[in-house]
Amino acid sequence: MPAKRLPPLNPLRAFEATARHGSLTKAAGELNVTHGAISHQIRALEQSLNVKLFDRAGQKLKLSPHGAELLPAVSSAFDGIAAATQRMTRPCSSGALSVSCVPALLSLWLIPRLGSFTAQYPDIRLKLIGSNDAADIRSPDIDVCLHYGDGSWTDCWLKKWSDLELFPVVSPTLINNRPIRTIRDLADHVMLHADDGREWHTWLAAADALDLARGQRHHMSDAHLAIGAAIHGHGVALGDSVTASGLLAKGQLVTPFNLSVPAVDAFYVVCRNEVKSAPIAQVFIDWLFAERDQSAVGADAAVAGQITIRRRRAPQKQGLAAAE
Repeated sequence: MPAKRLPPLNPLRAFEATARHGSLTKAAGELNVTHGAISHQIRALEQSLNVKLFDRAGQKLKLSPHGAELLPAVSSAFDGIAAATQRMTRPCSSGALSVSCVPALLSLWLIPRLGSFTAQYPDIRLKLIGSNDAADIRSPDIDVCLHYGDGSWTDCWLKKWSDLELFPVVSPTLINNRPIRTIRDLADHVMLHADDGREWHTWLAAADALDLARGQRHHMSDAHLAIGAAIHGHGVALGDSVTASGLLAKGQLVTPFNLSVPAVDAFYVVCRNEVKSAPIAQVFIDWLFAERDQSAVGADAAVAGQITIRRRRAPQKQGLAAAE
């Protein structure tokens, strides 16, 4: 791919500083050059682009329509260069960081791996908050969020962290005392919900069992509580391929069926745009993705050791609570 033709750097610097100050003299002072040098650089840029970038308004300079169109791109480019330079030169392995994370993911995935982060970055102090509240993304008290959703948050930086699959899980003790040999046997067990029932409805639809007689059920405010109830033998919950993998590997839960459905939403790392450039935030975000990649093989093996998952597409968008 041929290199893109760009204007020279110094005229762009002169243009950006002059536009920001509205003054050739102030721009010259900032860049430590003469008034004439700034004027020359701007004329050179105008000749290079074959457009007029400024209009005079009394003693001040005013951006022309072409100048107003160019300025945001130039300012953004210089801001990006400054942020990258700052990340390379500032210490990034000490300080405090506040993290908002989906409760089940925090308890069952992040905290078990906390030692890895502490060993690599002993001088970073984490404040971990169990939450999936979108308001955390813009809260000045929160630096980084690991949230579950559809990725539609605006005016922020985000990156998908992981998709997930949903499938029934139950404690070994319960299934040994009251076997679940077929899907119809679920009618004899308590169903544990982490939402209003939509996710179980999705799984039963994929299993061609919407006509299943429903027995007792309990509703929890989030998946962490539903999984906890399942561990204690109080019923059958929907686990997911990220948070339940450790429990399957330890034998605290088992999967009675070889069927999963993909969750419509996913886990995302999200933060305010200005936080993303902070070195300490970048360190934690990089660790999250590296740890995800390292643990993915073990998670897949844990799930595969229980079942050979037969996936079916979810018929429609469902609620978020399975990952909360």
